[in-house]
Amino acid sequence: MAAAPPKTSEGVRWWAGGHPVYETLKRGIDIVGATVGLVLTSPIMAAAAIAVRLESPGPAIFRQVRVGQHGVPFTLYKFRGMYVDARERFPELYAYKYSPEELPTLVFHPKDDPRVTRVGRFLRRTSIDELPNLWNVLKGDMSLVGPRPEIPEMIPYYGDAAETILSIKPGVTSPAKVSGRDELTFTETLELDLEYVKNRSLWVDLRVLWQTVIAVLRQDGVA
Repeated sequence: MAAAPPKTSEGVRWWAGGHPVYETLKRGIDIVGATVGLVLTSPIMAAAAIAVRLESPGPAIFRQVRVGQHGVPFTLYKFRGMYVDARERFPELYAYKYSPEELPTLVFHPKDDPRVTRVGRFLRRTSIDELPNLWNVLKGDMSLVGPRPEIPEMIPYYGDAAETILSIKPGVTSPAKVSGRDELTFTETLELDLEYVKNRSLWVDLRVLWQTVIAVLRQDGVA
């Protein structure tokens, strides 16, 4: 899968990815959207934090290193949905060693995942677990819309697509999240992310945000 060269503003319309006006508007929408989202959902996040702490030992917020724009690592924040000793309980799920034949059918959130707590299942099903991502948006690590941030162990499997995917900020939501979410395979998600990077625009971003609201309300594609 060949990587597309980065877009430049030359010959690009103002609402399309790569144009300075689009990039400025996108950052403005990110700041306003994340700020409003954090304020409006603060009671929900407080309740979620309490529920996580009451069900199982460990912190309410899960921190994990993800790969951001241009390959720069950052710390992702989300509500903890798994047992803190999940890696010790199921080390085989953290090997991240796959053959080329496995990638087209590889999914990361199998149904009845034994690592996930009861509260975690609810938070994941309602997408409440990802609300702390809005802090990453305010910090500038992420955007509201973009490819989902990947863990470093999986980047080698992106192949030639890595340069394209990592040319922009990862997102809280993405076309993949509104087109199947946990039901999509690694390869399907990668293809949707590539398509978004190459064709992103203000209108695409607004459409994805609206589709995200619908998908969350319907709880589509959640394992």
